[in-house]
Amino acid sequence: MTTSVWTEALTLFNSELFHDVQMAGLFKDSKTFADAIGKQPLASICEHYRQQCQQPGFELAAFVEQHFELPAEPDLSALQCDDVDEYIAAMWSVLQRAPDQRQHDSLIPLQHRYLVPGGRFREIYYWDSYFTAEGLLCDGHSDVVVSMLENFLDIQEQVGCIPNGNRAYYHTRSQPPVLVLIFDLVQHQLNEVQRARAIKGLQAEHQFWMQNRALRLADGSLLNRYYDNDATPRPESYREDLNAVSGLNDTRAHEFMRHIRAACESGWDFSSRWFADANDFTSIKTTDIVPVDLNALLYRLEFRLSQLVDESSQQQAYAEAAAQRQQALNQYCYNAEQGFYFDYDHQQQRQTPIWSLAAVVPLFTQLASQHQADAVADNLSKFLRPGGLVTTLTATQQQWDSPNGWAPLQWFAVKGLEHYGVNALAQDIKQRWVNLVADYYDANHVVLEKYDVCDPRKAATGGEYEVQLGFGWSNGVYQAFKRSL
Repeated sequence: MTTSVWTEALTLFNSELFHDVQMAGLFKDSKTFADAIGKQPLASICEHYRQQCQQPGFELAAFVEQHFELPAEPDLSALQCDDVDEYIAAMWSVLQRAPDQRQHDSLIPLQHRYLVPGGRFREIYYWDSYFTAEGLLCDGHSDVVVSMLENFLDIQEQVGCIPNGNRAYYHTRSQPPVLVLIFDLVQHQLNEVQRARAIKGLQAEHQFWMQNRALRLADGSLLNRYYDNDATPRPESYREDLNAVSGLNDTRAHEFMRHIRAACESGWDFSSRWFADANDFTSIKTTDIVPVDLNALLYRLEFRLSQLVDESSQQQAYAEAAAQRQQALNQYCYNAEQGFYFDYDHQQQRQTPIWSLAAVVPLFTQLASQHQADAVADNLSKFLRPGGLVTTLTATQQQWDSPNGWAPLQWFAVKGLEHYGVNALAQDIKQRWVNLVADYYDANHVVLEKYDVCDPRKAATGGEYEVQLGFGWSNGVYQAFKRSL
């Protein structure tokens, strides 16, 4: 990362001021202050705070108001559209951001246009962008998708990975590796220089995951997990994390926070997938888990790199890596008796019991055999609800569990089923999701980041924050589904 961006933000995050503001609960959402823009260099503001905070009559809220500009929530009330199609067409410009100017804040500036998801998510997000891009292409905005691809390559060169989002507080963790999926969407619109740079970026993506997130299992197989080298409170959830570890010793607290951060890297924050006890958040153990979806996406990356690189020795190396991953994932994560893919707990050396839609990603990336795909498809009847597919069969207070459904998982499932000729089920899921989004819009005039697929009339709940409006990947998947019905 460029030194100026990270050093200034780190100065704030490690300061008395940041701790005091977050723990005072001045803002309902900890992310608000993590995204605040300093009216002067952040080091100067922190020094002013040290000098003034003990003075009689000092007011913390007034100090923050004097020295920071708070991020504004988008006002969607003026966006009056007759139907969801008109709304989504209008939202592309609402969610679009121009190249960033450097400010005294946590934002890592991007040089090209991009789309944010919406609501509290005021920056680009890595895996969100792929699903958003599918909708942008449907509506003729391929130039924006190319710009987003170039932004990810830029930020990868600065940070060393493609971070969760373009905020300094995300720099130690990534998200599901979808760069190859974005590349595949626009590869024919890239010039020779752009294409060569993108392929180099795909290789760097693979290197990051293999150097920083690989696990060698008992038989010598290499599979990957989600991880974070940092084990401190997340600045964007600072108060929540410190409250969660109160009473724990330092070792256990650091383990807990690393598991939390790793779950955030997964994009599934949070889910019973990561818990030893589905109803006990403190039992989180994300780094113990070999996730089905992560390894299926890395298989796709390796397979495509074997086709994209020029040197025959590299082609062979990537092809062998893909074949080995396919064999290992099927060995450790496919359950022939159940006919389904499950995550693998490498510490317990057994599959986890959680039925989740991560199982459809091997179909999406075409890692599964036809027999395996048919078995997974048969089991999806367990997940089918009035509004589409439920995320897991486990009902908890976490947002990546029942009763919630999410656009990216509907997409992975539908496209995966289509790859294996299970078209009737794919069409059924697609139609249910399109109806859900359209009907909810007709009743409430918003598109949500997630939906209650069990009772489509209700707003989805669960998670660390209120359900967000906008919303990039829901817009994208709806548009792509609608065009293909």
